[in-house]
Amino acid sequence: MPPRVRGASVSLAGLDAAASLPPRTAPFVRTFSTTPCREKMSKGRMRMFEWLNSNSGRGLAEPSGGPNYLGPYQDQPFPLNPLFRSQPVLDDTTRELIYDKVTRQGESLKAVSAEMHIDVRRVAAVVRLKEVEKQWVTDGKKLATPYAKAVMKMLPKTSYREGEENEPHEPINDIHVHNLTLQQLFVPVSESRHFTREDAAKAFHDKMLSADTRSPQPELIEMEREIVNGASRADSLKKFQEATQAEEDRVAQKILKQREREESRTKKVKTDRYEFRFKEINVDDVGRDGRSRKGTGWRYGAPFEDRKRGLVKIPTSVP
Repeated sequence: MPPRVRGASVSLAGLDAAASLPPRTAPFVRTFSTTPCREKMSKGRMRMFEWLNSNSGRGLAEPSGGPNYLGPYQDQPFPLNPLFRSQPVLDDTTRELIYDKVTRQGESLKAVSAEMHIDVRRVAAVVRLKEVEKQWVTDGKKLATPYAKAVMKMLPKTSYREGEENEPHEPINDIHVHNLTLQQLFVPVSESRHFTREDAAKAFHDKMLSADTRSPQPELIEMEREIVNGASRADSLKKFQEATQAEEDRVAQKILKQREREESRTKKVKTDRYEFRFKEINVDDVGRDGRSRKGTGWRYGAPFEDRKRGLVKIPTSVP
């Protein structure tokens, strides 16, 4: 068997000697130029900057009267999407005025809605959000005011000024189009009969309510009828405000009594960390089929039947 060939070994002294040798100089040194490169700008880019520096470009960047969209119409922000139209929102002054009328002056929601031509649901939402905002200010929480101002600059706004001619913000007495009213009916009616909206609703379905009943503000319809019949607008408006205020007081009293009744039925036991609440229940509240909403835990105790086979899932009646 031939002997094993060993590789060349280097002693530690040889390594120290190699490390002490002077380093070799590089053949050349690469230097970086400090001269700034010449900016190349196309003709289209030059025209863009010229337009931005002109009066038209400055007007687009800093609009004075409201948002300046690129679309062909005033409420069309996207030129390639003509179906999208930007809806106006209430400015902060109008929202503060709504909050002042409802909370401090004590006006009803429907009266404020009819006066300012704003939907009653929007009026209620403004009051709730303003209450939360003022509570945050009282608690010392920081508001995103710069962000709100930036968003308001990009949206069209509706401003209401008392004592002036204001543009309506939105329809306030529209009703939802019922599915049963989409069909075409031919109902023979005698010429001597007075066909009303109640009769029209009964023609579509026996349990269907009329348009006046389903209206968000039936008191407003009654006020306009009185004006048509010869009553003065001032007296009719005062009667409308009294009717809406009486209705809101009645609803508030009903909610207050319901809360007091729930408080009287509930026994509270406070501990260091928790508050336990006990309430007496009756097993008969669930009804004959065990699915009555008056029963305790009706949401969790019995599953819904919307996924069972062989059951009719199509509504058989309308409200």
